[in-house]
Amino acid sequence: MMTFNSDMEFGIASGDGGISLASMGHSVVLEKYSMGVGDRFGRQARAQLRAVMQTAAGGAEVTPVWNKSNREHGIIGSRPQSVREAAERAVKELGWGKPWHADADHIRLETVDAYIESSDFFTVDVADSIGHPAREDMIQAFMGRHPELAGRREIPGIERPLEMSRAEVFGTAAKYLSAVQEAGRIYRHIERAKGPGRFITEISMDETDSAQTPPELLLILAGMAEEGIPLQTIAPKFTGRFNKGVDYVGDIEQFEREFADDLAVIAFAVMEYGLPKNLKLSVHSGSDKFSIYGPMRRGLAKFGAGLHLKTAGTTWLEELIGLAESGGDGLALVKQIYGEALEHRGQLCAPYATVTDIDPSKLPDRETVAGWSAEQFTAALRHDPACREFNPHLRQLLHVAFKIAAKQGERYTKMLAECEEAVSRNVTQNLYERHLKPLFLEERP
Repeated sequence: MMTFNSDMEFGIASGDGGISLASMGHSVVLEKYSMGVGDRFGRQARAQLRAVMQTAAGGAEVTPVWNKSNREHGIIGSRPQSVREAAERAVKELGWGKPWHADADHIRLETVDAYIESSDFFTVDVADSIGHPAREDMIQAFMGRHPELAGRREIPGIERPLEMSRAEVFGTAAKYLSAVQEAGRIYRHIERAKGPGRFITEISMDETDSAQTPPELLLILAGMAEEGIPLQTIAPKFTGRFNKGVDYVGDIEQFEREFADDLAVIAFAVMEYGLPKNLKLSVHSGSDKFSIYGPMRRGLAKFGAGLHLKTAGTTWLEELIGLAESGGDGLALVKQIYGEALEHRGQLCAPYATVTDIDPSKLPDRETVAGWSAEQFTAALRHDPACREFNPHLRQLLHVAFKIAAKQGERYTKMLAECEEAVSRNVTQNLYERHLKPLFLEERP
């Protein structure tokens, strides 16, 4: 068994040679509850922070983590530093004196350098390395160091024992060890540039085909400990579909079991492998997974666990709702964006094929939408399942259509400024009423 803490020094076996880590102290520590809030166009940091401040006033401390992926920067034409700059302005203007962070979202080794200076949170995405078989000698050596992974094992909080045969351990290691080693390489690259303890590490494995089982997650965490990664949050994949902008699609009871089992495995791995005590689950929601907030609340209460939730894309859709509510030129602009999105649906949806389910027959045509009032457009777009006019197909299409707005350039951002009251009100209300309040303030059954 390999363990580490801030007072220990040890050598570890890693994918690219043994290394020695002298200090694992975290000068940057992720708080118990945190929320990743994205802002495609960098205009809503204040509105997002107001929602966090309302939550704090209600008695729940939730740390904002502003994030923007490399893909989004490329589409928008922004730079990583802009995320920190927007957050800093909001923090200063609203007098926020509590923690906040800037996340280099879903970075890889080839993209991370642009984020080193401006980020103190790094979501290390190794999903592409899952399934790339590690060398057999490395797998055998790993199994030799971790005989405890084979056989039956009781984990507090999980009803049935975890069980893997040696053959299953070998297969799981073959599937995940390369990804674990890649996480180590990226982490050490960041550490060399920023210094130990000066950033938060999240490991993302959610953008892959199959969910990780509890035994697989335990093996992954054992590997992360060996790599010397002081990860503070991990984003596994869950079963069901996390489609962009709409609710969870899947078996809610099964999700609740998986979520609770993952919490139990993390708590066990912290004790077993000496991982950071604040290690917690991260859920990359794709926005608006309202139906799983109850199961998540119950799991967090049962284990006394923390949570990092990313619900980034909601902000962009609330901007569109605010523009539509404003009528006039704002409404005309969102209608134009929808029309162009409809025309380029295939191109826009291709990168998100695994996280969108759009029935083209349920999308209103351009001419129909051109005749809509502000009330009709917002009713179709706003995520209110109780509203008969809500159209999840339209909402998913617009969720991935921010590229259309980006091409509008100054016209779009100028319109955001002209309609600032309606836009910011919708951003704040949505984030607080539909996400922060239900998850962190409502009574946990």
